[in-house]
Amino acid sequence: MDRLQLLLLGFPILLFFSDVVNLFTTPPPPPPLKSSSRSHHHSPHHSNHPIPDFPTSPQSPQIGGLGYGTRVDLKFCVSCSYRGTAMTMKKMLESVFPGIDVVLSNYPPAFPKRLLSKVVPVLQIGVIAVITAGDQIFPRLGMAPPPWYYTLRANRFGSMASTWLLGNFLQSSLQSSGAFEVYCDGELVFSKLQEQRFPSEYELRELIAKRLPDSSSSANPGRVVL
Repeated sequence: MDRLQLLLLGFPILLFFSDVVNLFTTPPPPPPLKSSSRSHHHSPHHSNHPIPDFPTSPQSPQIGGLGYGTRVDLKFCVSCSYRGTAMTMKKMLESVFPGIDVVLSNYPPAFPKRLLSKVVPVLQIGVIAVITAGDQIFPRLGMAPPPWYYTLRANRFGSMASTWLLGNFLQSSLQSSGAFEVYCDGELVFSKLQEQRFPSEYELRELIAKRLPDSSSSANPGRVVL
């Protein structure tokens, strides 16, 4: 029973510290964009590069295309199931502006919510450990089991299931940012956090057309109508 207690207490502590370390670890910088002169000379030694989580623009952009040299970043909430909308916008922009570089990435929530989302799994495991072995844990801590412990212990399986479901719901809500932010060459052109809505395809098309290097495309938006 002593080994079980050590496992139940040690695992959530180890999980908590590993999450804290990962939370404060600086992410690696994004790889530099390949220039057009190198896009046609791929070496066979580079064929085993890992596939990114979000698909980027085609490997060989159309040189001289309407959107060549323009980068659009779609940063959205992955846990909010916005991936389908982001993929639709990406395909639309790539078809309307040939050669444009559309990059999809996750928009993380605020730091306090991220920190709390790391604490929730530890609390889940801690509560389950207390329910299963509280009669051994509390005496070792030099205290008598509180009344709420006996209430949870009376319906052990229901209490553990409720703790697990409630913790998962709370963690999901803490990890969601509700964002769908569109950047064109580093400039914010649309923010769902500010507008409280998604952009329409026509609206996003017009916003990007106004920021293309080709001034004629912004002067005559009719050129980019599907």
